Amino acid sequence: MEKDLQELVRESLLLSSIFETHPYRFSDYSFVVFPAAKAYEGFLKKLFFDLEFISSEEFYGKRFRIGKALNPSLDKEYRNESVYDKLANFCGGKDLANKLWNAWKMGRNLIFHWLPDEKNAVTFVEAKERISLVLDAMGDAFKECELGRKATKKLANIN
Repeated sequence: MEKDLQELVRESLLLSSIFETHPYRFSDYSFVVFPAAKAYEGFLKKLFFDLEFISSEEFYGKRFRIGKALNPSLDKEYRNESVYDKLANFCGGKDLANKLWNAWKMGRNLIFHWLPDEKNAVTFVEAKERISLVLDAMGDAFKECELGRKATKKLANIN
């Protein structure tokens, strides 16, 4: 993982440790998750690029949307943009793809968005759980997709 992404994860873990014993209780601890959520976004985008699921234009551009590409319920007319399907076929099947999607939804989207009927405030315990969810998803993606890359390289060398 890139150094800047590692630093963001460290910042979430530091915030978590600082507010573990902090006397003031906030109504929403989303701010503790923010750096890890940002790191997760960068991690996924880099993973998708390294696996050649997205182009360099998508990687460096500002229009690629991870939430759209990773969404398992993406409309059929947009399935060609689906990274979810590619992950399911190449990196650990639907279990991993679902785990990455759930971590995205819970550890990033619901952390950043506010809607009138869904405040999405998280307790301190939930914030720690969301950070763990993101870190576990990144670890699993690295393991599963690395194995997939090695298998692909072996197949290429055999042919």
